[in-house]
Amino acid sequence: MSSNNKSSYATSLFLVGCLFFIFGFITWLNGSLIPFLKAACELNNLQSYLVTTAFFASYFIMAIPSSYILRKTGFKKGMSLGLLIMSIGAAIFIPAALQRNYIFFLIGLFTQGLGLTILQTATNPYVTILGPEESAAKRISIMGIANKVAGAIGSIVMAGLLLDGILGIKEKLSAATDVILKEDLLNELAQRIINPYIAIAISLAVLAGLILLSPLPELDDEEENPDTEAKGQSSIWKHPYLFLGALAIFFYVGAEVISGDSIIGYGTSMGIPEDEAKFFTSYTLGGMLLGYLLGIILTPKILSQVTMLKICAVLGIALTVTAIFTTGRTSIYSIAALGIANAIMWPAIWPMSLKGLGRHTKTGSALLIMGIIGGAIIPPVFGWLIDMMGSQTSAYVILIPCYLYILYFSVAGHKVGYHPENK
Repeated sequence: MSSNNKSSYATSLFLVGCLFFIFGFITWLNGSLIPFLKAACELNNLQSYLVTTAFFASYFIMAIPSSYILRKTGFKKGMSLGLLIMSIGAAIFIPAALQRNYIFFLIGLFTQGLGLTILQTATNPYVTILGPEESAAKRISIMGIANKVAGAIGSIVMAGLLLDGILGIKEKLSAATDVILKEDLLNELAQRIINPYIAIAISLAVLAGLILLSPLPELDDEEENPDTEAKGQSSIWKHPYLFLGALAIFFYVGAEVISGDSIIGYGTSMGIPEDEAKFFTSYTLGGMLLGYLLGIILTPKILSQVTMLKICAVLGIALTVTAIFTTGRTSIYSIAALGIANAIMWPAIWPMSLKGLGRHTKTGSALLIMGIIGGAIIPPVFGWLIDMMGSQTSAYVILIPCYLYILYFSVAGHKVGYHPENK
C-alpha cells in the first residue's frame, strides 16, 4: 500500500471512528434514561423498557428504506443525513420534558433511532469493505472501542446529570400528600434532561455539516465486493447465511441491551445505593472495551473471527448461568462481564454475514440492521418477566437462548448456502 493510500485509509478510519463514537454516545444513554424516565413519568418495569422498544424499533422500520437512500446519496451524504435526523430526535426531548410526556420522549427516541439506522447502514459496510475481508472484524473492533468509550463517557455524564440524588426525590414523592407538590417535584426532575439534549441536538447538527464537507472517500461496494450475478448468485435470497446472520444480530442486540441497560436497576434491587449503582452501565462498557482489545490483538493472527464468536457465545452462557445462581455483587459483576462476551459478536457477525454479497452489500447491510429490532423486543419481555416473576435475577434466563443461537450461527449457520467459489 502506498504512503498516500495508507494516509487516506487512516484518515477514513479516523472519521468513521468519530461516527462510531457519536452513535455509541447516543445509544448508551438509554441505560440512564430507563431509571430516569421510570421515576419522572411514574412507570412500571415493562413501561420503562419501552425506551428500548422506541429506540430500536426504528432500525427495523427504516433499515430497507436506508439501503435505498444510500443508493441515491452514497455513503458520505447518507451519514450526514443520519446525523441531522438524530439532531431532530434529540430536540424533541425539549417539549417532552417541558410537558413530562412519556409519548413525546418515545417519539424523540424513535426519531433518533431513524437517524442512527441510516448512519449504521452506511458505516458498518463501509468499514467492512474499506480493507481486506479477513481483517474486517479487527477494523470493526477498533470502531467498537470508539463506540464503547463514547458509551462509557455518555452513561457516566448522563447518570451524573439525571440520576444524582434521585433516591431522595423518590422518598419525597412517596411522602408527598399534596398533589401539586408532587407534580412540581416530578416536573423539576423531568426538566433535568433539557440542557443536555439541547447540547446534543446542536452538536449532531454541526457534525452533519462537517461530515458533508469532510474528505471521506466514497467507496463502491460493487467494486470492492465484485458482483456475483455472473456466478449464479443473482438473488439475495440465494444467500441464506445472511438471513441467519440477521437473526444472530437480533439475539445479540437483545442480549447486549439487557446486560447494559438493566444493570443499574439490578444493582438497586440488590440493595446497592443508587448513587453507586448509577455507574454500573459503565462497568458493562468497560468489559466490552476489554473484549474489543482482545479482538484486535487476537483476530485474525491468532484466532479467526469465527472461533472468537464461538468462544464469546459460550462465555455468554457461562456468565448468565453464574449471574442466575449467585447473589449480590458476584451476580452483578457477572452481568457486567457479559460486556466481554458481547464485544466481539457484532464485529464477527457482520463480515460473516456479508461475505460474497457483491452488489447486494447495501441490501444485506440493511437486513442486518433490521436485526437490531432485537433491542426493541427482548428487553421489554425481560421487563415483563421481572414484573411477573418478581425477581430480576430469574428474568436473566432470557439471555440463555440468545447466546445459544449465536453459538449455532458461529458453528454452522454462517456456512448455510455459502459457496466460496461464488465469492
